Amino acid sequence: MSIKRTITIGTKTRKKRTKNVETPIFKRKSNPKGKHLVIVESPAKAKTIEKILGTKYKVMASMGHLRDLPKKTLGIDLENGFKPEYVNSTDRADVIKNLQIEANKSADILLATDPDREGEAISWHLSTILDVDPDKNVRVAFHEITPPAIKEAIKNPVSVDMNRVNAQQARRVLDRIVGYKLSPWLWKQVYRGLSAGRVQSVAVRIICEREEEIKSFITEEYWHVNAVYKTDKGECFTAQLLDDNGKQAKFPNKETTDNALNKITGKGAVITSVTKRKQQRKPKAPYTTSTMQQDAVNRLGFSSKKTMMLAQMLYEGVEIAGHGHVGLITYMRTDSTRISTEMINQVRPYISSVYGDEYVPKTPYVYSKTKDAQDAHEAIRPTSLAFSPETLVGDLTRDQLKLYTLIWNRFIASQMSTQIQQNTTALLSCEESILRASGMIVLFDGFTILMKDTVKKKSKENEIEKRLPLIVEGQKVSAVSSEGEQHFTSPPPRFTEASLIKMLEEKGIGRPSTYAPILEVIQKKKYVDKDGKQFIPTELGFIVTNLLKKYFGRVVDISFTADMEKWLDQVADGHATYEKVLSDFYTIFSKELSKADANSAEEKKNNQEISDVVCEKCGANMIIKLGRYGKYLACPNFPDCKNIKPYNKEVKEEPSEVVCEKCQHLMNYKMGPYGRYLSCPSCGASKSIVIDTGITCPKCKNGHIVKRKSKKGRYFYGCNQYPSCNMVLWNEPVNDFCEVCGHIKVKRVYKNGTEKIFCSNQECETYPQKTRKTVAK
Repeated sequence: MSIKRTITIGTKTRKKRTKNVETPIFKRKSNPKGKHLVIVESPAKAKTIEKILGTKYKVMASMGHLRDLPKKTLGIDLENGFKPEYVNSTDRADVIKNLQIEANKSADILLATDPDREGEAISWHLSTILDVDPDKNVRVAFHEITPPAIKEAIKNPVSVDMNRVNAQQARRVLDRIVGYKLSPWLWKQVYRGLSAGRVQSVAVRIICEREEEIKSFITEEYWHVNAVYKTDKGECFTAQLLDDNGKQAKFPNKETTDNALNKITGKGAVITSVTKRKQQRKPKAPYTTSTMQQDAVNRLGFSSKKTMMLAQMLYEGVEIAGHGHVGLITYMRTDSTRISTEMINQVRPYISSVYGDEYVPKTPYVYSKTKDAQDAHEAIRPTSLAFSPETLVGDLTRDQLKLYTLIWNRFIASQMSTQIQQNTTALLSCEESILRASGMIVLFDGFTILMKDTVKKKSKENEIEKRLPLIVEGQKVSAVSSEGEQHFTSPPPRFTEASLIKMLEEKGIGRPSTYAPILEVIQKKKYVDKDGKQFIPTELGFIVTNLLKKYFGRVVDISFTADMEKWLDQVADGHATYEKVLSDFYTIFSKELSKADANSAEEKKNNQEISDVVCEKCGANMIIKLGRYGKYLACPNFPDCKNIKPYNKEVKEEPSEVVCEKCQHLMNYKMGPYGRYLSCPSCGASKSIVIDTGITCPKCKNGHIVKRKSKKGRYFYGCNQYPSCNMVLWNEPVNDFCEVCGHIKVKRVYKNGTEKIFCSNQECETYPQKTRKTVAK
């Protein structure tokens, strides 16, 4: 694709809007005696690199993109090869002017923007603005900001890669076409200001479809049977009842569970087999962008946006006492798990010196390439092993240090020896019933020696030993207790930032560098809300998703969107052309758009919800419409009648049996912006709704345990006699009490749908984590 080398500058508007005007190309006057001008994207990076290169170089920042498609028009010639019309960013006019002034003073210009497609495109735009031939060796790229990497890149400049530039342009043009053509159609159907995006709309669709799964899910009851046995030495262990297929037996109700319990209760068992098997667990690969974002969400509580902001700081350079401005990690936008041979040769001796020779594997680990990975860069890793997290305390902010520690530990662990554990499985026979007891001990901790203090307590890396007593085949054990454990199947969990990013990556939708802005946009546009860490689609999100699925099925199709990413990769590799990819997409998109436009008026009419409210100006029944600030009533005879009024769904109140504490009047259920609540129609008092579990408070013996919502949106269980009784539980109580300490038992539902009932007293020997720790000793 050929692009005219002219610069179009969008003039600033005051009272009247003016057209974009073309100006002559800037003609650079190079100065052979001047400095070498190096252009990067950010001032922080410029500061770090200028210190490395010395006085013969001048390093300046472009502050990102200096040219883009115009804001007020499509800016794409759809009839002539989808040629884009670029305009200079008006808010970057001073940056452009200063770069051009410095360009005239310089001996030559090197374009050192980020080493990805976006950075390649910025370099190409800079070549146009500064009169630099992109076909000559003017492009330098580096993946870490260290003296060796920078100096090596400066010595080996290359030409601008137009395949990568065209891939970036194709993505930008695709997104502009979808946004510019599709968003106005949504405005007609719903309201102005909405946006649709090639990737963001698919992300909202995924969240909405998960919510539909949850709503349609039917919970089923099931039971497991566990039995506790004791050896002659008084050592206890737990076994699970098995079915005829050797799997943990599952019973549909309490009656069938009791029948199974009757067969084993109070009866001893015989050990029929003991199997021991060694298992090796390899460490995980070093971070890619998406895995770093996922772990930062799960382990540090950082949003993906915050994670990328902190990673950018660590990459571009931080002031370190005694060392100046130092880039601490490699480039943070990558889908590769590859590590350079040079760094491998450094980390192995480091591991040996810090942890011992046994923690260094015989050969370095090479991690397989992830699906659809571009593999253009290394994985995210520290740039130097001289800067361990402990040495940076005081130089980094608290959050910077947290993320750097996460990256450091993941990288070091990725080249450490495997963990070796021994799994023991014992089968027991109790008359006609077969039970199984399992145990695990760690023989060699390997990489987990580094990960123990930095991972979540429930993660595999921090798995706690579960020892079995020394038992042998043929040994008899006596019964201690047996019980049925009630469970309920759970729907699939709602998406969090971490799980949604994982899903998008698995489906091949978007790129890791785009995930953070996508998640920000869908929340900003009110397509989804957050309940704690979970995404919940709004009514608007469902409306827009259903409209797009109906009329733009291919555009928001998950497989089609993933295929688009592959086509863009082919453009970057030179295996497909810019025009072909855009033409194929636009052929499909334009047909769907024409169909949608043809049905626009009818669709809008069919979606109108008629209210019981009569327009006082013309007598028509008003319709309920959705605006950016919520629902409102509008006259259907617009524009002849322009009457509008607030829509107050709260008028429809439901009576309750709750008595108002102030005036003793019965309160009503009402719907507010944060859900249902109780309101008194007499005095106006309001209160939140609490759900009574029907369980007597074990502390005061007078009140009942009720379910409430904390200020941070987390549910908890407390006594309804608060504040006179301050009993609090963070897990759902069950009407049963611990046989050991007498405290009430609670139920916890895990993400995989399994349930666990255990004592609420953390000091009790039966409390799950304490039990495992005690046995391990």
